[in-house]
Amino acid sequence: MPQPFQTEAYFRACFRARGRSLAYRAQSPAEHAAWRDAFRVRLRELIGLHHFQQAPLNPRITETLQCAGYRRERVVIDVEPGVSMPLYVLIPDGPADRLGPPVIAAHGHGSGGKLAVVGIDDDPRMRAKIAEHNYAYGARAAQAGFVVFCPDARGFGERREWQSDGPEKILESSCFQLSHMALPLGMSVAGMWTWDLMRLLDYIEMRPESREKPMGCIGLSGGGLQTLYLSALDERVACAVISGYFYGVEDSLLHQSNNCACNYVPLLWENADMGDIAALIAPRPLMIEAARQDPLNGPRGMDNVLEQIAITRPAYITLGADECFDSFFFDGGHQWNGEKVHDWLRRWLAK
Repeated sequence: MPQPFQTEAYFRACFRARGRSLAYRAQSPAEHAAWRDAFRVRLRELIGLHHFQQAPLNPRITETLQCAGYRRERVVIDVEPGVSMPLYVLIPDGPADRLGPPVIAAHGHGSGGKLAVVGIDDDPRMRAKIAEHNYAYGARAAQAGFVVFCPDARGFGERREWQSDGPEKILESSCFQLSHMALPLGMSVAGMWTWDLMRLLDYIEMRPESREKPMGCIGLSGGGLQTLYLSALDERVACAVISGYFYGVEDSLLHQSNNCACNYVPLLWENADMGDIAALIAPRPLMIEAARQDPLNGPRGMDNVLEQIAITRPAYITLGADECFDSFFFDGGHQWNGEKVHDWLRRWLAK
């Protein structure tokens, strides 16, 4: 038999030998607090949050449109000096004092950024993507009464770099280019997205519809990545739903190494797996949505998801908050389901 010259087996052995140095192992609330504080500091360093610079938000509303059951505003805020983020704010119809709590609806790939999440399907390619991934969860949350914030992540929608610019490339993203520019400067795509959403939380706190209300965050795929990191590092997120992005990195990102560059943070796997990052969210409510036939789960399918849930759940048990951690599995591919999401958000975001 010919000698194999591939290197994946070697990297798997490296991960198993020295990965997860900050794995969740706390046995008491005091141990949990010590682990949480140490790991948060390290995670912020790894994704490069200390490099980002704050700027005045300078919010400006550039467009207002009445939609089915809600008003849609296009807003631009400044997240860093010289860096701006466009977003849609969806405000349900009805009396101001009856508005539901604010929720960020973060998008994933193949979405045109915020377009798919708010259900803008004028382009037939967008219409197909929305149908494929059940993508318009931001619009549906607004129709269910939540005030919904749908931003463009860096590299998507209106924020694509020049390599992906142009209306013919609306479904493309610039994660690869952003990662190549950022990593040598000590930053990461995950860090950019987390920073921008932290600034969005600052803006949400300013809005009259959402001021002094608990805030939620939901997202599919890359939107699940954004929800995971934001909720882990910013306790202003009072409730989270991660869909299509909760699996062990060895199967889903090391073996399936052609996944998007936004998933890869230098030295991260030496410190933690996804379930460890999610344990930082405890005791705040967290729901995991996973499709049984999602190829991103990796070759072992749902076993890879269940292993990560088994890493996160002890954090909730240790803090006496087991009811705040839930999961929902459904038959389907890489898509949003949402069957239990609105009830979950209502339960935990009610004041």
